[in-house]
Amino acid sequence: MNLSNLRPAAGSRKQDKRKGRGPGSGTGKTAGRGSKGQKSIAGYSRKKGFEGGQMPLHRRLPKRGFSNVFRREYEEINLDRIAKIAKEEIGPKDFAKAGLIKKESAEVKILGRGEISSSQKIHAHRFSQSARQKIEKAGGQALVIGSE
Repeated sequence: MNLSNLRPAAGSRKQDKRKGRGPGSGTGKTAGRGSKGQKSIAGYSRKKGFEGGQMPLHRRLPKRGFSNVFRREYEEINLDRIAKIAKEEIGPKDFAKAGLIKKESAEVKILGRGEISSSQKIHAHRFSQSARQKIEKAGGQALVIGSE
């Protein structure tokens, strides 16, 4: 067997009905589109959510709230998970490598759950107050990325 011999299974492929090929074909003249109306012409395409001229649902529903375009999302990591990384200096690259965050480009916030015993320099975009205290108490440093 080779690629030049491959054929679809018998009966699995059906030939398209030929439209607009005279009155004897059953779909001649208007090609099954009926007569007149917006949908009968060439080039017709319906917009997403179009409801025949009726006010579309997305415009009928009330809009509420506010979306802040300047919002910053942080990936959160607790101290108990950082304690498992045995390195003197840790940053987002190391967090990503250890599987604590998805992307190393993500902004990171360190939270204070758990304890940290070794003195480590931890680089992150933000620190909770309790996390900063625990890191400094262990003899480490909490270094904010961007203000270094």
